[in-house]
Amino acid sequence: MHVGRASPLLRTHLILHRLGRIAQSRQPPYPKIVKNLDKVRQVLGKSHHLTLAEKILYSHLDNVEDSLLSNTDNGRNIRGNASLKLKPDRVAMQDASAQMALLQFMSCDLPTTAVPTSIHCDHMIVGQKGADVDLPESIKGNQEVFDFLESAAKKYGIEFWPPGAGIIHQTVLENYATPGLMMLGTDSHTPNGGGLGAIAIGVGGADAVDAMVDAPWELKAPEFWDVILKLAGILTVRGGTGFILEYFGPGVETLSCTGQATICNMGAEVGATTSLFPLTDSMLHYLRSTNRGSTADIVTSLAGQQGLLVADGQASYDEIITIDLSTLEPHINGPFTPDLSTPLSGFKEAVEINQWPQSFGAGLIGSCTNSSYQDMTRAENLVKQASDAGLKPKADFFVTPGSEQIRATLDRDSTLETFSSAGGTILANACGPCIGQWKRTDGVTKGDSNAIFSSYNRNFKGRNDGNPQTMNFLASPEIVTAMSYSGSTTFNPLVDSIPLPSGQQFRFSPPTGSELPSRGFAFGNPEFEPTPGNPNTTHPVVISPTSERLAVLEPFAPFPDHELTNLRVLYKVQGQCTTDTISAAGPWLKYKGHLPNISANTLIGAVNAETGETNVAYDHFATPELDGKVPQSGIPQLAEKWKGQGHQWMVVAETNYGEGSAREHAALQPRYLGGRVILAKSFARIHETNLKKQGIVPLVFAEEIDYSRIGAGDLVDTVGLLDMLKAGGKGEVALRVRKRGGGEEMIGVKHTISPDQAGFIFAGSALNLLAKKSKKE
Repeated sequence: MHVGRASPLLRTHLILHRLGRIAQSRQPPYPKIVKNLDKVRQVLGKSHHLTLAEKILYSHLDNVEDSLLSNTDNGRNIRGNASLKLKPDRVAMQDASAQMALLQFMSCDLPTTAVPTSIHCDHMIVGQKGADVDLPESIKGNQEVFDFLESAAKKYGIEFWPPGAGIIHQTVLENYATPGLMMLGTDSHTPNGGGLGAIAIGVGGADAVDAMVDAPWELKAPEFWDVILKLAGILTVRGGTGFILEYFGPGVETLSCTGQATICNMGAEVGATTSLFPLTDSMLHYLRSTNRGSTADIVTSLAGQQGLLVADGQASYDEIITIDLSTLEPHINGPFTPDLSTPLSGFKEAVEINQWPQSFGAGLIGSCTNSSYQDMTRAENLVKQASDAGLKPKADFFVTPGSEQIRATLDRDSTLETFSSAGGTILANACGPCIGQWKRTDGVTKGDSNAIFSSYNRNFKGRNDGNPQTMNFLASPEIVTAMSYSGSTTFNPLVDSIPLPSGQQFRFSPPTGSELPSRGFAFGNPEFEPTPGNPNTTHPVVISPTSERLAVLEPFAPFPDHELTNLRVLYKVQGQCTTDTISAAGPWLKYKGHLPNISANTLIGAVNAETGETNVAYDHFATPELDGKVPQSGIPQLAEKWKGQGHQWMVVAETNYGEGSAREHAALQPRYLGGRVILAKSFARIHETNLKKQGIVPLVFAEEIDYSRIGAGDLVDTVGLLDMLKAGGKGEVALRVRKRGGGEEMIGVKHTISPDQAGFIFAGSALNLLAKKSKKE
């Protein structure tokens, strides 16, 4: 996309301004971090050996003694017990989640953010015809939201990366991520920054607001795994919950910095808190290549201080999984879940056994996960091989550059021309098809069973094109590219051939590529540079009172001074219930800043455990219809009806409830509609925290078998919840269930509510508490 070019003089000014800003505001406060780590050593004793993640986390504690010595047997059992109250260095927000985060921040009535913050407009750009068409149309269709984000950024001193600048995680890697940094990002794939040695954690908007107002952000001290690859197939989508994945060993030195970032990005798919790598030469090379030589020099000098950027030699891990990279075979994951992992050599058999489609219609490479220069040049090499043989892709082929810097460099080096000449479509520097912003033009409609291959990170039902029957198989960019030339899901590019018109057979050779561009990265279009992070308290924030896209938040009611009684069980969910299930993306993204409007999609993807229907709820409390049937409706419609009648409700669910993205709307919407409790077999980490932040109580069955003892239409009273909250999270809780058919059950439950989280729930939400504190100050 070429919007315009600056004059040489202006361009030089922009570059110098950019480099100066990097030096001044984009480095973490290293002297403070080193000083805090020294304090940690004093408190725990020098015989207490720390992992790399522990060093970075603990050196960002607001109060070292309070966090590490409370409820930990005087520091002997920190993992899984301590509540770490942390002060992150930075916050990054993508445009879809930034809307609600900013609306919450504005309620605190502060003049500026307490830490450097950035907004990245990447989620609301459609992928369809190509960047030159898609980007202007997407900007026009979302101008109201972009104007709001930019105006708030100017008022509060936030760097604003405009539409087209790039995907948040790639932009963060190129500009903000540095070894030793601690950052919160309002997107579940924020751990991408771990490829540059940063502790980067995906959170909901309310968590980001903690850092933005200088309130400590709380994290239960995680346990630690050391893993070297092939994560999803080994650990499953919930196997990493409560853990940090930390990498070490000789294989680490063989990986590029961007390759490490890809691995950390995918750590979100196993539920891990975050992932990271120790300092490597590839990180220093990447820092210098992205115009951060001064940071590389500082990092090099810091490497010997307290061993800040590597684990202690005798550090212990809760579990170690070792994989020999030299024998690792490429895998394909999916469909419908990122942890169904199949070796490439066995994929043909899996297709036949599972009766998956034997042809596929689209191959998509790039995104925040796999759009590095190395990824793209390796894919380019395969395209050149096929083009030289006279082949064209049999599947539609889409390429998504991760950032304007990547796009401009690939353009300069003719890589994009290679893709375009082969029939590929170059999409905008944005998320596009990865998060549901894909308008297909190949005739596939909703309900059609079909397959696609992508190098993305997530493949839940309906995620990419809104069609729950689209099977998205995840693979590396190289595998996706090669397979696109066969159009067959049973093709193995390592051993299979493609027939040529001449009657000969073509076989791909192993691809080659460049880790970094030999001529350095191109700066690209200066129109995509961010606004400076300088606050202007008089700048107006643009929100129309009649907008259907944006709405100022109204505070939620505080917790009553009594137990929750007569909670109606709205729905009993069967099987997987992701944040996509609870708050769908795609066309609903336009309502991210308007809570009443977006609440109309609440749980519309949920399967009724009692009937097998999707988004069909029954009002067992209403007068039966003339034919004696129980009135039925969509889930959000019934929730809204009950809200209007003054009835609060709860949901019952199975394992890993809320897995997937960091979408806090999946907590905000049920709360807005009158939800007070979610009872599940287990929760995904980010979503469980988001529920607490919005005043919803997440409870876990003490015995999973009790899931069968409660159903839609039952009435529930909490027992012991009020006392537990008053005691700051201490105490037992149970549920008294009055069955809709008669009789009563007592169900034991567990919780993970901390003292601070008890305060959030009492206040009605974390935002209510923060706003109250800011007004006092």
